Amino acid sequence: MESGANEASKKRMKPNVEEKEEDQVSNGTGMEITVHEQSEANINGSEEMELNISHILEKIERFTQLVSELLESGKTMFRELSDEFEERLITIHKEQMEKWQDEVKELRLIDASNEEASALLNNARILLQNPLFES
Repeated sequence: MESGANEASKKRMKPNVEEKEEDQVSNGTGMEITVHEQSEANINGSEEMELNISHILEKIERFTQLVSELLESGKTMFRELSDEFEERLITIHKEQMEKWQDEVKELRLIDASNEEASALLNNARILLQNPLFES
């Protein structure tokens, strides 16, 4: 019992030098564990950082894909618009050419009519200037 009381009193007393050294050795191991835990936390932090970087890279990839799709659809839209513009411009040109060709035809018809009228008037003048042939 005495040894049991001795042990109980030792536990309640201040630690002696030997116990202090044991605590320091165990604290050294504890420090190593703390350093190890901190490096694990850094690794975990690095994993979290890598996850954040991965999310950013995914955003970059999605944005790049979106820009690529927009460029492609824009090119397609401009090609279609260009084709429509070209067709419309050609149609306008054809319509204007037909209009002017009709005007040219009308002018030629008027010219031909004027030439006929001029020839008749010229013949009438000649006849009026030479009335002596009939008498």
